[in-house]
Amino acid sequence: MEWEVARWAKLRGLSSTELSDLLAIEGVSERLSLSFKNANELNAIVDHGLPTGQAFDIYHRDVIECVKSLYGDPDFAKYLAFAPERHYSDKDENSKNLTSTVQAAPSFPSLSQSDKTQVTLFRNKSVYPVYLTIGNIPKEIRRKPSRGAHILLAYLPCTRLQHITNKASHHRTLANLYHACLGRVLAPLKSIGVDGLHMASGDGALRHCHPLFASFVGDYPEQLLVTGIKFRECPKCDVDADDTGSNTAPFHLQNLTKVLDALAALNEGNLSFVRACTAAGIKPIVHPFWEDLPFTNIFCAITPDMLHQLYQGLIKHLLGWLSAACGGAKIDAWCRHLPPNHHIYLFSKGITCLSRISGTEHAQICRFLLGIIIGIRLPNNLNAGRLLRAVQGLLDFLYLAQYPCHSSELLQLLDDALDLFHKNKDIFIDLGIRSNFNLPKLHATRHYSAMIMMFDEFVQMMWWLEHKEKIMRHDKYTMPYHSRPPRYDFFQTLDVLAQDVHFPFRTLPVFHRVKWLSVDARGHGDATATLDSVHARPQQSSGSSLRPRRSDTALDGVTHNHLNLGVRVGQVRVIFSLPSKSVPLLFPPTVKVPTHFAYIEWFEPFTSAPNQHHGLYKLSRSLRGGEKVASIMPLANIVRSVHLMPNFGAVVPREWMSDTVLDNCNTFWLNSYIDRYTFSLFK
Repeated sequence: MEWEVARWAKLRGLSSTELSDLLAIEGVSERLSLSFKNANELNAIVDHGLPTGQAFDIYHRDVIECVKSLYGDPDFAKYLAFAPERHYSDKDENSKNLTSTVQAAPSFPSLSQSDKTQVTLFRNKSVYPVYLTIGNIPKEIRRKPSRGAHILLAYLPCTRLQHITNKASHHRTLANLYHACLGRVLAPLKSIGVDGLHMASGDGALRHCHPLFASFVGDYPEQLLVTGIKFRECPKCDVDADDTGSNTAPFHLQNLTKVLDALAALNEGNLSFVRACTAAGIKPIVHPFWEDLPFTNIFCAITPDMLHQLYQGLIKHLLGWLSAACGGAKIDAWCRHLPPNHHIYLFSKGITCLSRISGTEHAQICRFLLGIIIGIRLPNNLNAGRLLRAVQGLLDFLYLAQYPCHSSELLQLLDDALDLFHKNKDIFIDLGIRSNFNLPKLHATRHYSAMIMMFDEFVQMMWWLEHKEKIMRHDKYTMPYHSRPPRYDFFQTLDVLAQDVHFPFRTLPVFHRVKWLSVDARGHGDATATLDSVHARPQQSSGSSLRPRRSDTALDGVTHNHLNLGVRVGQVRVIFSLPSKSVPLLFPPTVKVPTHFAYIEWFEPFTSAPNQHHGLYKLSRSLRGGEKVASIMPLANIVRSVHLMPNFGAVVPREWMSDTVLDNCNTFWLNSYIDRYTFSLFK
């Protein structure tokens, strides 16, 4: 009798209030021999007295101990941030030039969840890992796996629940299982987040900390799973699914209060619960893990995701669109004819035939993607300028979004880049490649500016950025060179004296490569990491084959940081030094002679503005009387390598090869996408 009454109450849609009113009638509970007298007592019996049907194991660590471990790591002690920071780009602290506002209170745990990972060494078993870090550690450290700033927090169950055949029930049960597991793992944050606890950082300082769940990093399916939002919709706002391709459609951030009220309707019965959740725009999840976490708004906690949203999302789509527009064979041919550069990986077989492209490979492709399609001819004589501007806008957005620190001006440039893509994206519709752009990952880009302002980097990031810039500018070569001499007209002296000079040597020490190492002037950094390099080697025999010659292009002007102040591109043909015994015979003691030199063939100076269709600068050889203009200059004048992409046009000549194209082609486009420094210099 009790079972039949309970099943009727739960399956026939009777609300909890109605059931309690019925059982409150005098004698009803006793006449029916029921052990429960209201809906709450029945729910307790269901929760604790009925079997679940299937048990699952979850392996996890104590979340508080994980936070303590990261917080107390001596390697992170000097980098931890504790107080809110506000930075300005001018001395007057003008609010219009706000650089960043940092909300940093000890400490902010952040979850990073990956997809199910196949573990082939254990009979093809899968694991579902969840990692944890804390926001007090700067991103520049967190992003490097070797620094150990992430801790494996848990392995979630990998069950497929194949015994549940109903599709809707299957998805709903998986979601409830996921939230039940994470709810147990993060349960300690409920009380400690409010009450706090004393934790010691790596330098021994003891502080009263409040660990709060702050952010979640994951792919789009994981974001939907965490927030309970339906497929094709945005996990952060209420934009209509059919408007995710628009850059102007209005939206509002998800209302957390409204969602929590809907979740509280669980006590009113299943039907009321489902209806309330539907009205709030979420799936009916029973007690999501974030429901009771203090000061947590899960919709704000979803962070920008460069890997899945941009590289594996939009860039992956873009490659498919361009392949359809240009033809895969042409794109692959252009790829095979790119000249080498330290920052460029040459895809010898092209890029359209690649399968399962990794994020790293997508990042490499982005470095030359715009340059190889500049000469494209579209079907039906459609204007290729719109396609180039659309690609430029998406690439600029990608690069600007990855800046380690953003100012208000940079955020405006970010929005401008997104606008540029949206204003020109219809070219893919005109080509019949797309019918719409309703892609949730594209819509996510509209939230980047707001999310960057919310989750921007700590003040230590300014130090890290400054270190990187110093490294890039500092002349730290593999050769014994310790200080950069001032620029002077050394070769002009040679021009005057050349006819009367007898060189007291017949051979010169020649070097085939110059490197910029990851070590700054104070010796900080990784001496094994090469940040940049320039090759200048002749053709060499390697066994039965010939190793082709290589003469890289480089940027002259170490003291210049604006295009109108003399920065110039040249091709480095030879790197050499003068024999030490010959220097006193050639120069008076008053002349400070550089230790190393470069023989460089020049390109014409930059034009006043880049191309209006794609934003790249055009370059051509500097000729005088039909001969290439060249100079011998101090090696220290070279700032870094640059990459020139041939102006292919509609057809690539057969004689053009990767190792000879710099000599075969007459005009080039300077590639501003090879790294962040070059992008910031030429944009």
